[in-house]
Amino acid sequence: MAPINTPLVKRAMLFMCIGLITVGLVGCSGDSKRLVTTDATTSTTALNDARAQTVEPLTADTEEVFEEFGYDPFEEPDSERLEEYDPWESYNVLAFEFNYQFDKYLLKPVAQGYNFIMPTEVQRSIFNFFQNLRFAPRFFNNVFQAKFKGAGIELGRFLVNSTLGIGGLFDPAGSLFDMKTPLEDTGQTLGVYGTPPGPYLVLPFLGSFTARDAVGFAGDTFLDPFNWLVLPIIEIADAPQLVQHDDTISILQFGLKVEDTVNLRSLNLEKFQGVEAGTLDLYGAVRNGYLQQRANEISR
Repeated sequence: MAPINTPLVKRAMLFMCIGLITVGLVGCSGDSKRLVTTDATTSTTALNDARAQTVEPLTADTEEVFEEFGYDPFEEPDSERLEEYDPWESYNVLAFEFNYQFDKYLLKPVAQGYNFIMPTEVQRSIFNFFQNLRFAPRFFNNVFQAKFKGAGIELGRFLVNSTLGIGGLFDPAGSLFDMKTPLEDTGQTLGVYGTPPGPYLVLPFLGSFTARDAVGFAGDTFLDPFNWLVLPIIEIADAPQLVQHDDTISILQFGLKVEDTVNLRSLNLEKFQGVEAGTLDLYGAVRNGYLQQRANEISR
């Protein structure tokens, strides 16, 4: 049998190993609970009962987030406006619980330590850098939706922040020139053109999607030239690559993803505290909130 040595397979194996190690760490956590049933109703009830004794009010930051995104996960869904289509609930509940425990026992504690040693101003600069780096998918999706004003703002923000903002570490486009526009992605573009959302889906490490948004997530990956010119996970024949060594590419990709994830979690340590502990049906609240948010983003 030929050796498995293609760059894509090697990277896939690396991320699979990392994922298995992370699952092992989460599984060894002190009082994490295992769900042994595949019945969706029973699983959801088990999750709710496990958290019923820790009910806290929503934080002011959380209420601000609800107002900013225009949704409330505790609101009963309007059947005429929003359909919670969740045929994969048995799987989704398990994936949701995995993500919850991963955040509770690994990601959040790491983010708290990171927050202790990293000044908030530096965290915001890192956030700005990653936002600026992902300019291309947002720009293209504005164009695809014929939102040419938004495309112009995205292009202007990228040029201003990449120069005056020192490579995107600062946001003078927003703070000095008030250049702001809603974020657009391929999932929204598909929705604008009438593609139905499809089933609700929870992915390990990635969180909430619909089937349409999962396809859109892959589309955004392909639309980002960083992924095929700088640290290529998509290889194009004869295309220039800033980094050539496959193992170096995999390590840098993973390192950037970890830094982005931990930094973002650190900036949002308090924002969803009330949601985590203030509802008995956390899975249903997150599902309803996500679907409301996406519906609002597509209709705006």
